[in-house]
Amino acid sequence: MRKLFAEFFGTFWLVFGGCGAAVFAAGVPEIGIGLVGVSLAFGLTVLTMAYAVGHISGGHFNPAVTLGLWTSGRFSSKEIAPYIVSQLIGATAAAGVLYLILNGGNAFSAEGAGAFATNFYESPVYNDRGFSMIAAFITEFVLTLFFLIIILGATDKFANGKFAGIAIGLALTLIHLISIPITNTSVNPARSTSQALFVGGESLSQLWLFWAAPIAGAIVAGLIYKNLLQDKK
Repeated sequence: MRKLFAEFFGTFWLVFGGCGAAVFAAGVPEIGIGLVGVSLAFGLTVLTMAYAVGHISGGHFNPAVTLGLWTSGRFSSKEIAPYIVSQLIGATAAAGVLYLILNGGNAFSAEGAGAFATNFYESPVYNDRGFSMIAAFITEFVLTLFFLIIILGATDKFANGKFAGIAIGLALTLIHLISIPITNTSVNPARSTSQALFVGGESLSQLWLFWAAPIAGAIVAGLIYKNLLQDKK
């Protein structure tokens, strides 16, 4: 039960901190944190929670990470469902708190792609045309694949585990720097689901991609690390 609570709190913090930064602080005139600030916010949530509760649950905070670790042989199949449920509940609870805060400031708007930090494709949010569904899928697949390889390498028994949280947090920061203009960055189905539930409409209809691509990327990463990179000694 401690593990599940750790996953709940860790995923809550990831969504509250990362999506909260995007919703509240990114576009504030003259003093807004912008794309770089939001990218750092997501990275810092994972970094801080990796050290706060990572020793309890392993610090997944992401269904794709859970499935990638399982594929690599580092996680039990019987724990997959409880972990993912805890992550989804934590993410949704965080989105609910963000929703309440926004309503309190009379600032909540669920109209248009990217509203409430939702993920999207084929929408001109950051450029004139938007990126295609295929481009979005490739982006989420590749970035999640590398995210899992970094996680697996940084937490390998032969690695210096003291710095794993830093490497993983910085990796998530880099991922956001690359892909916010493409999809608003998911690489995490729980994060995508929580925001889409409060916006509905097109965000929900496009949600499948932000489950399928990260999970596929994570599973491939698990297989690559297990069979090509992991030291068997």
